[in-house]
Amino acid sequence: MLAGAGGFLGVVIAWGVGLLVRTLFSAPMAMPASAVAVGVGLSVAVGLFFGIYPARRAARLDPIEALRYEK
Repeated sequence: MLAGAGGFLGVVIAWGVGLLVRTLFSAPMAMPASAVAVGVGLSVAVGLFFGIYPARRAARLDPIEALRYEK
């Protein structure tokens, strides 16, 4: 959920910067829906991978052995 919200916030900020550039420099701006979907989708995928992978590895450890090596 957090990664999706961050991806959506990034899209909103990019859209705002695009509008600012368009008004200041009369440059054309286009934000296709596919670009928004790819941006938010990659954000969610990276967030899920780097959240689930370490948690899954930690869940497989024996708690006593894990605490023994903790300093």
